[in-house]
Amino acid sequence: MINLKQEELIGLLTDRIREKFQEVELIDVSESWEDPETLWIHVTAPEDEGRMTDLIEFAGDHTTDILMDYGYHMLVIPTRRKVAVASV
Repeated sequence: MINLKQEELIGLLTDRIREKFQEVELIDVSESWEDPETLWIHVTAPEDEGRMTDLIEFAGDHTTDILMDYGYHMLVIPTRRKVAVASV
């Protein structure tokens, strides 16, 4: 279950992603089936492979900052198509 601080951080993270990658949309947020302490942030993937790489690097930098500053492990998972995901 997502707490208020995680919800706030997810909002800030997705806002930053949208500023740099306008074509990317939030699909859903779910707990990892491997570790319920990890949150998966599912987003649409850019069509361009270069932009996809940039998105992964950008998101990785920001989720590392969140982990170091707040102790919350989050992963941004781009996908080529919108899929139904079990939400938290």
